[in-house]
Amino acid sequence: MPTCPQGQKRPADSIGCAIMVGMIATGEVEDTTKPCSGRTKSGKAGAKARAESLTKERRSEIAKKAAKERWKDA
Repeated sequence: MPTCPQGQKRPADSIGCAIMVGMIATGEVEDTTKPCSGRTKSGKAGAKARAESLTKERRSEIAKKAAKERWKDA
């Protein structure tokens, strides 16, 4: 499967994307792209390191602020 100029596996324009989807559906091209999980291994490691570096008081402040934002429209 050819890649686009910036290294993407699928075309960015709607017509090119529709053609690629059709080719994948008919079996002309094999879909080798992985679905995005939204989180990387380094993201998990970073979150753990941040949590360990925060004090109990700071974690409490962050949690209170988050709860306030969650419930402000309720």
